[in-house]
Amino acid sequence: MDLNQLVNGKSGDKEFLLGNEAAVRGAIEAGVSVAATYPGTPSSEIGNILSILAKDAGLFFEFSINEKVAMEVAASSAASGLKSFTFMKHVGLNVASDSFLTAVYTGTPGGMVVLSADDPSMFSSQNEQDNRHYARLANCPVLEPSNPQEVKDMMKYGYELSKEFSIPVILRTTTRISHMRGVVELGDVEIINNKTDDFNNINFAKNVHWEKGFFKKDPKQFVPVPENSMVMHEKLVAKMEDIEELANNSDLNFIFNSFENINSENVKPKSKYGIISSGSAFNYAYDVVVEDNLANLGFNILKLGFTYPFPKDLVLDFIEGLDGIFVVEEVDPIMEKEVLAIIGEVGIDIPVFGKLDGNFPLIHEFNSDIVRDSINKVIDSSFNTINTINTINTINNGNNINNTNKGSNSNNINNNINNSNNSSNDLNINKRLKDIKDNLPSRPPTLCPGCSHRATYFGVRRAAEELNISNENLIFSSDIGCYTLGVSPPYETTDYLLSMGSSIGDACGFSVATNQHIVSFIGDSTFFHGGIPPLINGVHNKHKFVVTILDNRTTAMTGGQPNPGLPVDGMGNQAPEISIEEIAKACGCEFVETINPMNLSKTIDTYKRALEYDGVSVIIAKHPCTLIKGLKRKRPMVIKENKCNNCQNCVTTLACPAISIVDGKVEIDDLLCKGCTVCVQMCDEKAIGVKKDI
Repeated sequence: MDLNQLVNGKSGDKEFLLGNEAAVRGAIEAGVSVAATYPGTPSSEIGNILSILAKDAGLFFEFSINEKVAMEVAASSAASGLKSFTFMKHVGLNVASDSFLTAVYTGTPGGMVVLSADDPSMFSSQNEQDNRHYARLANCPVLEPSNPQEVKDMMKYGYELSKEFSIPVILRTTTRISHMRGVVELGDVEIINNKTDDFNNINFAKNVHWEKGFFKKDPKQFVPVPENSMVMHEKLVAKMEDIEELANNSDLNFIFNSFENINSENVKPKSKYGIISSGSAFNYAYDVVVEDNLANLGFNILKLGFTYPFPKDLVLDFIEGLDGIFVVEEVDPIMEKEVLAIIGEVGIDIPVFGKLDGNFPLIHEFNSDIVRDSINKVIDSSFNTINTINTINTINNGNNINNTNKGSNSNNINNNINNSNNSSNDLNINKRLKDIKDNLPSRPPTLCPGCSHRATYFGVRRAAEELNISNENLIFSSDIGCYTLGVSPPYETTDYLLSMGSSIGDACGFSVATNQHIVSFIGDSTFFHGGIPPLINGVHNKHKFVVTILDNRTTAMTGGQPNPGLPVDGMGNQAPEISIEEIAKACGCEFVETINPMNLSKTIDTYKRALEYDGVSVIIAKHPCTLIKGLKRKRPMVIKENKCNNCQNCVTTLACPAISIVDGKVEIDDLLCKGCTVCVQMCDEKAIGVKKDI
């Protein structure tokens, strides 16, 4: 076919499309602005086609350095209000999973679809994992098309669903769906209008062929530190309950009523059996029912396209009154377990025929012969349901046992509490503990006194201020480590976070999705862990952002373990010290500078030049962590009362724990102060100096 028809085809046109081609058309019709992938069969054609059509289609596309970076590009783009698309083969989602699972928490307000192309029978893969498990692990919806028309249509619906609930949606295809051809009727292409007032106020827009978004800061939504994550998870569970209601009533889930195919009114079904199926397995089940005229046996098919959250109410309505249920699915018995759980929960006595009872193969791709033979085994043996019924009874008994134990344990706990409450001593202890708890001061986690990260944050903030870059137009993508503590005031240098090493991959996405300035922070150990591939990705794809590698000469937050940037290994032996600076240069970075962040004027000057650099600039902020043993203690600082005008800028803008206000005056605690001198440098009144009498 002419690939240009994927862009230029009009609504109502019919094309003979590959499943992967239909995915491209679906993305174009949905109005996707940013797409990223790492190539992997059976999804490879999607990227190959987008690399040709992206400019004409008005979207940005990149082959990312790996699936995790592609996920981060898509997630941060969706966080910027754009529709984004990432796709990969099934094992690729393993690579991307660290960021994917947290992206489900933070949400994707612009709309984001993750196409996972599973490979039953491993035609080109090392395993045949079933990625429907990821939906249950991550708590996100799954759509499963059975033909190219459904691939295109579900792509569009996936974005509607994702945008409505601000959640990524998995579109699960398999090799047979990705590579089958079918007639696809095209639909309307959505007119993209992502420009916002905020966007229009920015006067440094690039001349690009795709629309730009705008990232609006909201740490409660986009920074999953524990306090925020607990709320995020609560909201996610509530979302999924609402989405399950949608699945129960979705047009993507419907029944093929085979009784309607019986021509003679005198022919009555001998019995009533149901098939529950999805994806490519549905095609085989449908062929068997139609070709073998199983309508005479009363076979109906419940076709599920919206397969997770599992539509329990719909399935329950379908199976009630049936004589038996067949579950036809590739690869793992996921829906079968869902069905067994439903009938066990409501106590229905009905046999279920699937993989668990050995009727269908547990592994490999299906075909019509496999499905036919599996169904015939049951029919020929006159529905040997003993094992299945036993299974159901086991489940019911298990529930009873669990309920009994639960009640017993609950009673024991209550008895213990009651016994405890009967003791006057315990009552007093409980009251004292409650009083202490109620009166504990709120102490949010903070950077240590003398931490070089504080000086770095102060420097980048001052540099942005001197360049007249507003806070709204400056995005801080951060990473896992001490520097996440920058989320708190007064620094507020953590706006977005997904996973270890994600700060640079997220910056790649923000770079293409917005025209805002981007500064990412990553530690030395984290850089070696997962920061090098996205740095290469940023340089190769010509992104623009500033990377700060906070090299504090240790893996600080977890207790001071060594990393490859140090001349010692895990057993304390000498080891080659790997140069971060040389790695950054080898990645293709031309702006690489190492600074001592405690030198504020140098730090501010370096950031000003980095923020104006057109490309990926790297600043290595190198200074040892204050918790490293053996560091020489320096003289503490002191307030010069004769010069201090009590402006308290050192308290409000530096926020060092060693500086506080006592009786209305600023004081420095000798025991906490590490003598870093940053407060001396930032005080405009020169009212802080070295205490010399210690």
